[in-house]
Amino acid sequence: MTEPQRIEHPLAPVFDERSRVLVLGTMPSPVSREVGFYYGHPQNRFWKVLAALFDEPVPETNEERAALALEHRIALWDVLASCTIEGASDASIKDAVPNNLSIIVDVAPIEAVVTTGAKASALFRAYDAALAERLVHIALPSTSPANARMRTSDLVEAYRPLKDALAG
Repeated sequence: MTEPQRIEHPLAPVFDERSRVLVLGTMPSPVSREVGFYYGHPQNRFWKVLAALFDEPVPETNEERAALALEHRIALWDVLASCTIEGASDASIKDAVPNNLSIIVDVAPIEAVVTTGAKASALFRAYDAALAERLVHIALPSTSPANARMRTSDLVEAYRPLKDALAG
């Protein structure tokens, strides 16, 4: 078992003035922090799911991942600015401090917020209630390898509302 650590969010948000859907996780995993990008664990299926949704090749580098997100008007960040966490276990999160999402929503015409996983959804509703009331909130399942009950094809189907939000 990993000892709890106090983590300060190390990654800048990915967005531009065209971003329309904000995708939020909880906090980058140790592997994502190590590689310096969102959903960086090789077994995390986020990038495979996005690639399948948009009929694109799976991005391999951080630059390709950022380009895929931005090309499809997707912003990436996390609900939390800091927390105490054991490894990558969302269930262990304590002493959470939220990110200031206005950094993105004041610049980009965000129409929907997509949360990846139950904990991200709960934290978004708890810390960003006013934003959750103003924007469409789509709670989606985690693409983490810890969510072993869902196959990648199931996740692609589950993530269709993200694509639909961009088409609306």
